[in-house]
Formats: sequence, structure tokens, C-alpha cells
Amino acid sequence: MKIERVDPASEAACSLIALSDAYMGDLYPTESNHLESVSALAQDNVIFLGCYIDEILAACGAVKILFDDDEQLSYGEIKRVFVPDEFRGRGLSKHIMRALEDHLLDQDIRVARLETGIRQPEALGLYFRLGYAERAAFADYEEDPLSVFMEKILSA
Repeated sequence: MKIERVDPASEAACSLIALSDAYMGDLYPTESNHLESVSALAQDNVIFLGCYIDEILAACGAVKILFDDDEQLSYGEIKRVFVPDEFRGRGLSKHIMRALEDHLLDQDIRVARLETGIRQPEALGLYFRLGYAERAAFADYEEDPLSVFMEKILSA
């Protein structure tokens, strides 16, 4: 297994993103899906990582660095963490999350936030195990009964 930066517009990444879109589309209505587009994932403030197993892109995740005007702090918003069915149960999401958090620490960012859905118990369990705690909606998000907003204070 290796984790490295991936061009989100690559064929393998686009395939994984399409699978993620379909998965999320089956779970939530459009208004409750907050998915980043390929072009949004290619912005300068975003890193998109892939996890490879035997040269196959088996998982992905991204983090975008943002600034919270109200709190006067920079934070990373975790996006697009996804593992297709055939690669689940191997801990790939945990490895992607740690790599994203390490990237934030390398950038001297100490706060990670995310939005996930109530119909993803495995994801919620992972985030709680990694030390994320529930918080109110942040940035441009609005409260949504299908969303769970989370935050973690990172330490080196």
C-alpha cells in the first residue's frame, strides 16, 4: 500500500469519484450531498490523495485549507474520503485520514473539520475513533438532519 498525491482529473481518480457520487446519491437527496467537483479538488488550496494497492487506486481523500473569519483561524476541511466495496475492511480510510491530517500539520494547520452523513455508520465510527467530535455547522453549511459536522484539534 502506498499513499500519494493524485491528480483528481486523472482517469483512475475520476472513476473513483464517480463511484463515490453514485454511492452518496443512493444514500442522500441532492440537497444533502456536499460533494466537491473534480475542478474544485484541483484548486491550489486542496490536496487530493490516493491509496494504491498493487498499482490500483483503491481509496481517496482530500483536504482543503480554508480560513474561518469568525474564529480567525485556518482549518482543513476533509472531503471525498472514499473506499469502494472491494477494498473496504482493510483500514484504507484510516490511512488516508492520517495522511490528510499529517498534511495539515505540515502546513501548521491544527484544526480539521468535516461533514458526513447519518447514513454512514462506518464513517462516523472511524471519525469518532480518530478523535473527531460533533460540532455545529461551519462555513457555508446549513444545519441538515442528514448531516453530522465534526472537528478535531490536531497535535504533532
